[in-house]
Amino acid sequence: MARNYIMSAFAGALMLGLTTAAMAATGEFDNMCTEGLALGKDVKTDCSVNTVIDGKTYCFGNEEAKTMFMKDPKGQHG
Repeated sequence: MARNYIMSAFAGALMLGLTTAAMAATGEFDNMCTEGLALGKDVKTDCSVNTVIDGKTYCFGNEEAKTMFMKDPKGQHG
């Protein structure tokens, strides 16, 4: 009985993890690198590097692109 409970808990945790991962991999701009777009470049990403601003997920090609974007995420200083 305890083994079934543990297996059910494990399966539930696994499903939650897969659901969370799938949700995290969906970003604005068809998962294009947000910093790349700001620079006029089309850089497709898997959205593994991302940030959430005002409830929207923005994807980046790498940590450096994210760092550059986060210096001015509202684009107020050109």
